[in-house]
Amino acid sequence: MSDDNFEIPRLPAAYNLIPFESVGSTMTEARKLAILGEDETPDGTLIWAREQTEGRGRRGNSWDSPKGNFYMSLITRPDVLPANAAELAFVTGCAIFDTVGEVCEPGFECRLKWPNDVLLNDCKIAGLLLETRASAGDNVDYVIIGLGLNLLSHPQNTEYPATNFVNEGQIIPDTVFLEAFARHFMDWASRWVDEGFEPVRQGWKWRAKGIGEEINVRLENETLTGVFKDLAPDGSLILDQDGTERIITAGDVFFPNLNKDS
Repeated sequence: MSDDNFEIPRLPAAYNLIPFESVGSTMTEARKLAILGEDETPDGTLIWAREQTEGRGRRGNSWDSPKGNFYMSLITRPDVLPANAAELAFVTGCAIFDTVGEVCEPGFECRLKWPNDVLLNDCKIAGLLLETRASAGDNVDYVIIGLGLNLLSHPQNTEYPATNFVNEGQIIPDTVFLEAFARHFMDWASRWVDEGFEPVRQGWKWRAKGIGEEINVRLENETLTGVFKDLAPDGSLILDQDGTERIITAGDVFFPNLNKDS
């Protein structure tokens, strides 16, 4: 159940906040609510927890979720086909970038890492997870956006180096981050709805790391090396391998100059 002792953030009226002191997974809770339908859990229902005991990330990987960090899952019900649902990851990435710019002191380099990560000073500070439900041939029923962000601590010995805001000299209360993120997400989501994906795509590219540079992309059965040429109109990564373009729809990106062992 939600906790009555929360300092409740001031969110725009479009959000329906459901806070927990501790929960197994905000994604699991959001899914339970989302399947009840729009009347029960409308667009903008936001599950927020100060601790997850069964947190998970992309591809079913566990997500270390101790107290002190930021965990949320946002139920959205956009009027789009399933093929367009992944665009919300880029909407959210732009919103997180702008939130970090608002709540942090100047001098911190924030960059977006394709497809769903956020970097601070070249180390991972946050990760996104999207879950979509739709019937065949129909628009989506819902898209749940999960976000985990390291405010106080970060996992050690990860494949990609991680950090947290305190480690970088920034103390950011979770309520402050949530209030700022809620506003920036509304701005970017409204732009997406009104103008389509292209302005979001351009905004994401401006905030991204690695475009025009050599990268390694780890796929399920191989690792590719090439230049991150561009972000495709659908959000895929365009990899240039000596003049041959390859379209990557899913994978893990590493930067050779930073990740020597990748």
